[in-house]
Amino acid sequence: MYRIVEKRQLSAVVWEMVVEAPLLAAHAKPGQFLIVRADEVGERVPLTICDYDAERGTVTIVFQPVGASTEKFAALEEGDAFADVVGPLGRPSDILDMSEEELKSKKFLFVCGGVGTAPVYPQVKWLHERGIQADVIIGCRTKDLLFYEDKMRSVAGNLYITTDDGSYMHKGVVTSVIDELVAEGKTYNHCVAIGPMIMMKFCCLTTEKHKIPTIVSMNPIMVDGTGMCGACRLTVGGEIKFACVDGPEFDGHKINWAECMKRAQMYKTQEGEAKLRYEEGRTHEGGCGNC
Repeated sequence: MYRIVEKRQLSAVVWEMVVEAPLLAAHAKPGQFLIVRADEVGERVPLTICDYDAERGTVTIVFQPVGASTEKFAALEEGDAFADVVGPLGRPSDILDMSEEELKSKKFLFVCGGVGTAPVYPQVKWLHERGIQADVIIGCRTKDLLFYEDKMRSVAGNLYITTDDGSYMHKGVVTSVIDELVAEGKTYNHCVAIGPMIMMKFCCLTTEKHKIPTIVSMNPIMVDGTGMCGACRLTVGGEIKFACVDGPEFDGHKINWAECMKRAQMYKTQEGEAKLRYEEGRTHEGGCGNC
């Protein structure tokens, strides 16, 4: 059992939990993920590692309740425990493979949207601890959905925040901020974009236009997390890859985005039905829920 030692609501729809997992915390690296189950019959949910503390023996996860399993997560309180937390899984971020000289030669830009802010934070923090400053763009629909502003500001070189509705800071989407920074004379030679699939796709179209190499995280299409189910199969540079074992990070300019966007929709019906069953309990009969 993996005890929840801290729980807090970060925004209107996002939760953060600090979980006791000493072995995982001792080996976790930025870019990797965990598989979490609420109970013995629960769904396996892949969640990117948001932070880790080897001395304390804890890992931090951030999630947005969107289905039955994550609704169960949100219902847990401090002192409760997850049945399983497996990991760390996946390959660490490619920045960990860079030499000190290469890191210092890079001009880093991180772009995050929605819950994607959580997996970006440990990478920016890792660079900051080594004296490398990175610019960060955080995008969200409205100010009420923004989180980690202070934490990100403490490790980023420059932090740019944009909201779709203009309720806070810049008005617009993250790609418009990229265009503006480049127009101002900013230069970057390494971009990491993490967030909703559609955001990552258009980030890649924008950075490709500006000739900025871009890495994306394909966590959104993972299901099992072990390479056995095949749900996260994608095409990268004409080759078949699996997000959970070959990634989750890939060269965004080489991804077949049309294929990935289609794959991301494959389980929407089953997820919706499972959430309805969870919400309605024994009264659920599989209908629309309005009667």
